[in-house]
Amino acid sequence: MAPPRITGNLLNVIDLRALRDDPDRLRASQRARGEDDAVVDRLLDLDSRRRAALTRFETLRAEQKSVGKSVSKASPEEREELLTRAKSLAVEVKEAEAEADRLGEELDATLKDVPNLVEEGAPEGGVDDFTVLEEIGTPRAFDFTPRDHLELGEMLGAIDTERGAKVSGARFYFLTGVGAMLELGLLNMAMQQAVASGFTPMVPPVLVKPETMEGTGFLGAHADEVYHLPADDLYLVGTSEVPLAGYHAGEILPADALPNRYIGWSSCFRREAGSYGKDTRGIIRVHQFNKVEMFVYTHPDQAHEEHRRLLGWERDMLDKLELPYRVVDIAGGDLGSSAARKFDCEAWIPTQGRYRELTSTSNCTDFQSRRLNIRYRDADGKPRFAATLNGTLATTRWIVAILENHQQADGSVVVPEALRPFVGREVLEPVGKK
Repeated sequence: MAPPRITGNLLNVIDLRALRDDPDRLRASQRARGEDDAVVDRLLDLDSRRRAALTRFETLRAEQKSVGKSVSKASPEEREELLTRAKSLAVEVKEAEAEADRLGEELDATLKDVPNLVEEGAPEGGVDDFTVLEEIGTPRAFDFTPRDHLELGEMLGAIDTERGAKVSGARFYFLTGVGAMLELGLLNMAMQQAVASGFTPMVPPVLVKPETMEGTGFLGAHADEVYHLPADDLYLVGTSEVPLAGYHAGEILPADALPNRYIGWSSCFRREAGSYGKDTRGIIRVHQFNKVEMFVYTHPDQAHEEHRRLLGWERDMLDKLELPYRVVDIAGGDLGSSAARKFDCEAWIPTQGRYRELTSTSNCTDFQSRRLNIRYRDADGKPRFAATLNGTLATTRWIVAILENHQQADGSVVVPEALRPFVGREVLEPVGKK
């Protein structure tokens, strides 16, 4: 199946018919994101001019066909005049078509840079203006000075950042011994929970084509975060959301099969551009990590409820790991371009004295499906764009919270009860301890 074109076909992020009917909704969304709402007037103008150009092209082409048919029936006196008109029309039709194409390309280019509509009810503001919805659990009061995750990881023979840097550079690491077992156990636990909840397990490619990366919205404002292999024109994914979104590109899904729920396990890669000096110690902010990601295709009118279900599954995992955490509603100005609404779960990190993000779930409505041409047939048999959603169920960063919150004075770490069958032990002991 040939992949859909991303530009030149108006399979983009905004429903133009809805835009014409209610332009103020996009204006409000742009303001909520801290973006320029003047783009709305530009879109309306380009849309109007393009439709007028198409009408002119179709009118001229119809006349051209009519004149062509008349030539063979015309008298010699009329034929010369008709031939002259036919030549003139040929030029006009070509010019009208070129103008419609030019305006279509300009409209597509403008549409491509417009982010998704922010869901009503999302907090206003930027990165610091999230709303705390709930705090679960109480941060532990230590009767000793807690060690950070890297010190614990080194004592346990679980994390080796020095050799990671030697082999690959800054922000790389080895998970060794019980560190590797802890990650594999955590990810397997997440996969098992998802499969039990009806998700189809997937191990997707981690290299994708430009149209897939662009279709999911990752080549916009944050394109500098993505690793690109120019020789092959392929991109390394920062989340299995990308290949899972592309999985059904260009397809029409059976409506009665929705929702389609997938759980992907993949290595992920991020350049961490602009993060110089931030979280340089340990494995909080790294270039490569593993993640288990939920991805859902569903009916647009069920996306809101599905988003809450994804958040619930994330919370189930955190509860099983006995971690204190909070749920936050991300402000419009801090949303990625594809997300209409996003909830994060942030775990308490004792040595930092603050909460740090462990999970994120986003409702992308029909933003990605419009760009990737993913549809289903409604009750009337008409193709309609599906909604897509995603949510993190476990990732390497969770090791940070597990080690720090469950540490003991001697440097050992108690494995949460629910995780023990996957790790094969109750306590992680410092290397060399008898």
